[in-house]
Amino acid sequence: MATTAAPTYVPNQAPIDPATTNFQNQGIAQVTAQVPPTSASLYVGELESSVTEAMLFELFNMIGPVASIRVCRDAVTRRSLGYAYVNYHNVSDGEKALETLNYSNLKGKSIRIMWSQRDPALRKSGSGNIFIKNLDPTIDNKALHDTFAAFGPILSCKVVTDEGSSKGYGYVHFESQESADNAIKHVNGMLLNDSIVYVGHHVSKKERASKIEEIKAKFTNIYIKNLSEDVSDEKLNEIFGVFGEMVSCVVQRDENGKSRGFGFVNYVNSEDAQLAVKEMHEKEIDGKQLFVARAQKKGEREEELRRQYEKIREEKMNKYQGVNLYVKNLDDSIDDERLRQEFGVYGTITSAKIMRDEKTDISKGFGFVCFSSPDEATRAVTELNGKMLVSKPIYVALAQRKDVRRAQLATQMQQRSQMRMQQPSGPIPGVSPYPGVYMPQQFPGQPNRGVFFQQPIVPRPNYPGQQTPQQMQPGSFPNSAQPIPQPYGSVPVNPQNRPPRQPRPSGPPARPPNVPSVTGAPSGVSPAGRGRGSFKYAPNVRNAPPVSGGPMGGMMPGKPTLNAASLAALPPDQQKRTLGESLFPLIQAQAPQLAGKVTGMLLEMDNIELLHLLESQEALSHKVAEAVAVLEEHLRQQELQE
Repeated sequence: MATTAAPTYVPNQAPIDPATTNFQNQGIAQVTAQVPPTSASLYVGELESSVTEAMLFELFNMIGPVASIRVCRDAVTRRSLGYAYVNYHNVSDGEKALETLNYSNLKGKSIRIMWSQRDPALRKSGSGNIFIKNLDPTIDNKALHDTFAAFGPILSCKVVTDEGSSKGYGYVHFESQESADNAIKHVNGMLLNDSIVYVGHHVSKKERASKIEEIKAKFTNIYIKNLSEDVSDEKLNEIFGVFGEMVSCVVQRDENGKSRGFGFVNYVNSEDAQLAVKEMHEKEIDGKQLFVARAQKKGEREEELRRQYEKIREEKMNKYQGVNLYVKNLDDSIDDERLRQEFGVYGTITSAKIMRDEKTDISKGFGFVCFSSPDEATRAVTELNGKMLVSKPIYVALAQRKDVRRAQLATQMQQRSQMRMQQPSGPIPGVSPYPGVYMPQQFPGQPNRGVFFQQPIVPRPNYPGQQTPQQMQPGSFPNSAQPIPQPYGSVPVNPQNRPPRQPRPSGPPARPPNVPSVTGAPSGVSPAGRGRGSFKYAPNVRNAPPVSGGPMGGMMPGKPTLNAASLAALPPDQQKRTLGESLFPLIQAQAPQLAGKVTGMLLEMDNIELLHLLESQEALSHKVAEAVAVLEEHLRQQELQE
């Protein structure tokens, strides 16, 4: 990427090159090198989001031995903030890196290097900081630095950009106030690449805001709208001319000469303009009520409207914080009045509403209840969450905005990603490769079902005569579908002494002697189950061998087989596992590639809410789509970082 040549500024239309001009004759000390600090720490800014410590080390280690490098990242999302710190062992290496690598290209962006200022007093004081506007779009950071370096040591230099394009202004922070004064004196009002630039002392945002308020209080230009179509410039002048001397008065018209219903009046004195606003605002003229106010630029109006919107939104959020409840898994027969009756016993309700489809007016299965105090809302959540209402257990929780829920899902994904990165690179014999991950049992003829996150697996002891997963023969089924893991670092006993595996016969397995053949066996018991004796499986027993007539023992795919009562009867450590086994095939039908991870994410939800997902295909599809969006965004960020 070719860097832009240093621009030249010209007084009185005469070009002057700062590299060849003798500034000492004008009382300017030309200094091109910064005075190095005692620390060898460099600040590196304008980094592309995918730049890592390894890339920076490869670049800066060419100059000299690097002590440490840190790319600053967001504490939650771990995304790069666009800047980093590079520490050298020697100050001389830092000086060389500043001279040779400053404004060099890295991943398509020009990086900006400066000495790290650990004491913020100089930066916050604003001493030596100047502001330059009306810059030519071709001027970049390096060109601006080369132009102003002649006036003294520069601490930092930046052209403000928007998506890679210059916004026409920038900042140069000199080491001393004298250098800044000299730069303002000699460059302000001169041509810089055919553009007359303004150079002045930098004014903080707080100070600018106070000056803007002063300017607003002394306005002379007023805006009038809601004018009648027959109001002309002369009539507007007649109406508003009684308040004082005017500079201009105009009614805005379209290309056909028709009035657009608004106009402007500019007075000589601010007092006259204020009097006109006071007397004419909301006054009726020709049957229409006028709106009269201080004239504003479009950007100022948009900013003011945005602040008003944000203020109203914040007040609304604070008003309903901790008192607005989200209720779902509601029966279709429940209306607003019934919802108010059920929740009214816990406190004063300010509003209760069931969300309905706009076209069909059918309940969407969820609604909102707002209480008058947080204590009442907390009590309602405690008492009603999971309670049977009509025929369904309802889910009650504090209402959250969509962006908050997405942030929580993103945080959970980041935590899981960090856990996976901390795991050993190679698989450990007898141990699942992920902690707290269920490996679904693979039955003959079934496709790969992936994995989903579950509660941490607790190792079980091996009792005498009990078969371990390594000892089970093909076609047999363990007592539990969950494999029995071994502690990390364990290895199979005497792996070298294990006898060689015998070739599998092509025909059916031969019966041991003195064992009679079994005829007329029940259809629910497969031959593979005879290894457990004459045990007969109940119709609803879990982990039973598959039977003919449908997948997984005749279970209808996509149809939930759990309810609140049957789930509550299971031990706590098996509830999540059972829900995961029921959810996994449904999720796999929607997101085959990410089914395991999506299932793990959904299992973080409450059991009542998971039951609702099993019953409502629409709710499940919405949750799966939301989880897939978070996963894809996470994977995309990982690819960019790699």
